[in-house]
Amino acid sequence: MVVLLEEILSAFPGIDIPKERQSISITGRGSLPSWFEVTDLAASSMASTGLMLSRFTDTPPSIRLQTTDNRIQIDQRLASFWFDMTLRPKAWKLAPAWDPIAGDYRAKDGWIRLHTNAPLHRAAALSVLGHYKDRATLEPVVARWNADDLETAIVQANGCAATMRSIEDWGQHPQGIAVSQEPLIIWETHGIAKRKACKLAQKRPLANIKVLDLTRILAGPVAGRFLAAYGADVLRIDPPAWEEAGIIPEVTLGKRCAGLNLKNPDDRQIFENLIVEADVLLHGYRPEALNNLGYDRETLRTINPSIIDVSLNAYGWSGPWSHRRGFDSLVQMSSGIADYGMHKSETYKPTPLPVQALDHATGYLLASAVLYALNEIKISGKALSARLSLARVAHLLCQSKRTTLSGGLQPETLADISPKIEETSWGPAHRIKFPLTLRNIPSSWNYPASDLRSSAPVWLK
Repeated sequence: MVVLLEEILSAFPGIDIPKERQSISITGRGSLPSWFEVTDLAASSMASTGLMLSRFTDTPPSIRLQTTDNRIQIDQRLASFWFDMTLRPKAWKLAPAWDPIAGDYRAKDGWIRLHTNAPLHRAAALSVLGHYKDRATLEPVVARWNADDLETAIVQANGCAATMRSIEDWGQHPQGIAVSQEPLIIWETHGIAKRKACKLAQKRPLANIKVLDLTRILAGPVAGRFLAAYGADVLRIDPPAWEEAGIIPEVTLGKRCAGLNLKNPDDRQIFENLIVEADVLLHGYRPEALNNLGYDRETLRTINPSIIDVSLNAYGWSGPWSHRRGFDSLVQMSSGIADYGMHKSETYKPTPLPVQALDHATGYLLASAVLYALNEIKISGKALSARLSLARVAHLLCQSKRTTLSGGLQPETLADISPKIEETSWGPAHRIKFPLTLRNIPSSWNYPASDLRSSAPVWLK
């Protein structure tokens, strides 16, 4: 816990790590069964959000809390649960999280994972392999390919796939080398922000903050969900027809969800008006995607010079794969996590993490970066941008590999469930209790989980 937490906190300039460590208390027992310290990553990344929120609420900035007695508490067992699905539907079921042909396949010379949840990505994979409807008919086709050749072909068709590599092979791969040389958070100062009159309500400290959320599966939505827990007005924008049926009820908690087509002139004007008033832009587009829509970083800063621009991608911000599409499960294959788990488990197939920990941890680090940048505006007036990647978080986690399998968690009980009913767009549900406790700052969400494009693309205040 200490090693991962200190690595994370060292990514934030000026943090007094020994002093801040004293304010964090870890409770709860057990850990997710893994060959990596996944529960430690969960607790550490959540602790960083708690610390950055606590620093932001200390006003004026020159007056810090004199007592550091456990003002931030993390229940590591609940944190482990929050790195998975937290929603517990009542009399209805969540849609399947995975497309029927998504998953790991044996190739001629190893393993490859196909990510086909999005219709466009499924079509890209099948344009290479042929139009098969299920795994049973697709498996012998994949088995005739060399894994790297198939990965390259699907990526060139604008799809998503990843060969399983070892940690050692990834460490010698040009992209693995590039990622290892990047900081966990890439910071940039892009000017002096217009200081906002921000009256901090003790119980809803982010109530005056507007977050424009352009992210999808899964890290960015986790970040927005956290910021909404403390009052931020999080407005999620999706393009027409985009769906994430299996995950939307999980990650839209606390947000309003709208839709815009940025190829439509009227919608572009609405988008630019939203940017003008936003405090934070949270996005997960690949480096060239927003540029191709006419919204490169310089243009966005012309529209709003004070905006905090926090973004993520899959494979890092330098190296030959920096523009490659990717997801948590693919990065686990590329970076050696699934291979290490397979060999340590003495099994015959890829053994990933028990949860999508790269996504969730990156999500909480994104939220931490937003809070750090908000505090920096308050202290110095500097406008910051931050960039993170799933691959760099994988690099961090790989430093915690184990030679023995970590223990386990006690099964979920009714005591782990919040009694509050959440009236989602799909029906009533409960949630797992939130793992983070901040002294005098309770977490709560203004809105239940809602369907995409169910709200108007406007700020409420």
